[in-house]
Order: sequence, then C-alpha cells, then structure tokens
Amino acid sequence: MDIAQAIRDIEAQVGRVSPVQKFLLGTDGSVTQLLESVTGKKVVIRTLVQKVVPADRTAAGNLSIAEGDPVNYRIVEIRTEETGEVLIYALSHTPVNRLSPEFRDDLMKADIPIGRIIKQHNIEARREILNAQVIPATEETEKIFSICKNEPVLSRQYQIIAGKKPLIFIEEQFPYNRFLDTRRVVIRTPSRVHVTLIDMHGGSGRVDGGIGITLDEPGILLEAELSPVLSVKGGDASLQERIGQIATDVLQRLGAGGNVAVTIRSHYPAHVGLGSGSQLALAVARAISELHGRHLPVKELARLVGRGGTSGIGTAAFEYGGFIIDGGHRFGKGAEKTDFRPSSASREVNPPPVIARHDFPSDWKILLAIPDVPPGASGNIETDIFRNHCPVPLSDVQELSHEVLMRMLPGIAGRDLDLFGSSVNAVQGLGFKKVELSLQPPQVTGLLPVLRHAGAAGAGLSSFGPAIYAVGDTGMSTIEQAARSFMNESGGGTTLITTARNSGAVVRVA
Repeated sequence: MDIAQAIRDIEAQVGRVSPVQKFLLGTDGSVTQLLESVTGKKVVIRTLVQKVVPADRTAAGNLSIAEGDPVNYRIVEIRTEETGEVLIYALSHTPVNRLSPEFRDDLMKADIPIGRIIKQHNIEARREILNAQVIPATEETEKIFSICKNEPVLSRQYQIIAGKKPLIFIEEQFPYNRFLDTRRVVIRTPSRVHVTLIDMHGGSGRVDGGIGITLDEPGILLEAELSPVLSVKGGDASLQERIGQIATDVLQRLGAGGNVAVTIRSHYPAHVGLGSGSQLALAVARAISELHGRHLPVKELARLVGRGGTSGIGTAAFEYGGFIIDGGHRFGKGAEKTDFRPSSASREVNPPPVIARHDFPSDWKILLAIPDVPPGASGNIETDIFRNHCPVPLSDVQELSHEVLMRMLPGIAGRDLDLFGSSVNAVQGLGFKKVELSLQPPQVTGLLPVLRHAGAAGAGLSSFGPAIYAVGDTGMSTIEQAARSFMNESGGGTTLITTARNSGAVVRVA
C-alpha cells in the first residue's frame, strides 16, 4: 500500500500526524526497538489473550489459509517496564500449521516479542503493510489506554511474510493523542437532564433551585492546544463560531497571551434540553486554563463563561455527575437576583450551591426521545417567558418542594424506581415545569403518556425541550419503540437509551 497517502488520509480526518506517529504507522522494522528509542525506556510485552482458535473468514483471508484452520490468536500490550504505560495494543493471528514445533513453543510463551522470536529462529521475513487508518476507540481500548470515549485511535495492519507466505497477521493500535509533539488537553463532557426549577416564586428570599440527572451520552469530546492563531475544527460553522467566541472571551478574561486551536471530535445539538451550551463553554474554559497552567475550580470556570446564573445543574454535572439538586440564589432588593431570568441572561450571577448529590442507580436506564420540532426556547424568547410567567403560585412551589423532599430524594436514596418515577411524573404538573410543558407542541407533550403506558416508571420534559426523558430498568427497548412509533406518525425524531453518569467531565493532558 501507499503508506504516505494513507497518512495524508488520516491527517485529513484527525489533524496533523507527528513524525513519531508516522514511523509507527509505516515502519517495517521492530516496533519494540522503535518504542525504546523514542521513549528512552525499556519496553516489555504483557500478554492479555493467547489461545488457538479456528480461523474465521477474515483471518483465513489475511493468512491465505482455509477457513477453520487452527490459528494462534494473541492480544498483547506493549508497555514501558518502569511505569507500565501502555504504548501499543496489538492482536495477531498465526497459522499453527506453518510453524515449526520450536517456533510454536516460543510463540505460546507469554510476553515474548514476535520480532525477537523470528530473529532467534533465523527466519528470513519481511513486513508488508496492508493498511493504516483511524478507528474509534472501543470500550476495551478506552480502558487499556485510559482515554476518553470516542477518542480517535490510529491503527495499522500488516503481514509478516516468510517463504512467500503470510506467517503472521498483526494489527497494532495507539491513541491519536499519544506520541504527538505538542501538549494537548482532551476533555469529554457529559450531558444532563434538567428535571425542573424548584422555586420561581421568590417569596422565601431565594429563587431558582434546580434538579438534574447527569447523562453519560450524548457528550462533547474536544481537544485543544496552544497555537499562534485561534482556530476551530469540527462541527458546523455555527458551532465553530460559538467556540471561537467562548475562547476569545476566556483568553481575554484570563489575561492569557497567545491563542488556541480547538478540535471538536463529537458533540450534540444546542437548544434541545440537554445542556450543550454549559458543557461546551465549561470544556473550552477548562482546556484553555489547563494549557496556561491555571488549574481553576469549576465554579471559577463557570464565572468566566457566565454559566450557572439560574440553574446550577450544568455546572454541577460537569464537576460531579450524578443526581443533583442546587439551592438557588438569594432573591430580592440588594440580593444576587432581583428578577426572574434564565441563565443566559444572568451571566453576572454566581453558580448556586449544590445542596444534595447522589449516585444515580447504575441499573436504571434513561431513554431520550427528541421529536423533530423547532429547538427549545433560548435567547430573548426564553427571557420573555421567565418575565411573563413568573412568579408561579406559591402553592405550586410548596407542593413541589414537598414532592422533591419526601418522594424524589427518597426514591433515589432508597433505589426505589417506582417512587422516583411517580415523583418525576408528578413534577410535570407543578410550578415552572408546568409552564415549560404548556409551551410545547403536541409532538412533545404527546410523548409523555405514550412512554408511561409503554412501561416507563417516569417520564418528563428536560428543561425547555424538546427532549423528553423516560426512566426504567427493564423493557427499555419496548419503550423506545413506542417513542419511535409515535414520533414517526408526527414528523419524526431520534431516540437514545443511555445511563446516568456518576462522575463529571474527564480532563486529560496528553
């Protein structure tokens, strides 16, 4: 294959490939020796899997053998001896019938590099590279390399040829953000369901207060590095413009010189009720502060980007994860807030304190259903809704507070799905959540009874929607199908079954 063209194709997908990465993708020599030269450390092999299996169709094609012939299947980590850092993840297939008994014995011994075995047996062999490409990290490689979900991984496949026949087929993988020659910050954020605002009456001297659930998916994955000029890659023009403005503001407020290059690897839409604005802003702020050696707490990051002025759920989800309740803000003359405003119009207000946080039960699933309708309220429209519909009746706030304290929180703490779900259902008809639902089209509100009838313990509107969430433990596929059928009849939409995330954003310096 043309390895130079393959590397150009990789760079078109993920960005610049460093010289070391090019060597690792294109070398026809010993990878372990190359790694020792690059790292200056002794490199060792750790075998994860070693067994003889019948060749499947792919393995048979790679080795020019018959399907079902025995092959030695081996998975190894190539790591530094001193620190145990995993540098390469590799799997191989070797046709047993082409091996001498001595070669096979050495191959079956754990933790011996294949190149060393070939050398010891004086085998004349050459490497023939078949391909080099970018692949998404699997759950296994995420754990092995300690990288974020959806991070790109560089992979190459090659054969070791001896006697004009493939002796071994090998695939090697390493993260794109490994062996680069620049310092990078990689961040993966969660998303969140916003269950409700608690007190939009304000008569107690406090206002707002939020309830939310941190979600593992969808999420935002971005990378950032110092750069002579500000640049943003990934996403559409609108997203790039938003990130560019956030980065410009953060750099100015930090008094940091220079610029940054930001790459968006994955993201989810704005104004659907899942909090992408807060997560994106906090991620950019964290990346820039880390690149400049400023290890700021999340609340300070939120102040930099003007988030958390009404609900603190997005900020707390980024920091802690889990099921979260915040305590709102002081309200009235001379207090933090003197009127009713959304977070987007409360940039000068500090994030509220978290007053309760619990791990969300890991065996409870969350279905997201997002109908194809216009985005939820934002900007001036959202501000006008707060102005026109607040204060809400005090009786609603009192009933909602009792609902949360005596049913929703005990449902979470006691892992009582029915109690928690019924509380979520009850909240939909109280306070500001009742206002948010009243402004939704039937394509959104009609989903709630459909999901409950299909078996969801509870279902609600997240923030201003249009995202609807449903909570359950079993039968989620049936509930998802019910959501799809309803949305297909009323204009379409998307669904996702996810889980709560009981930790905040992942921040990694590469």
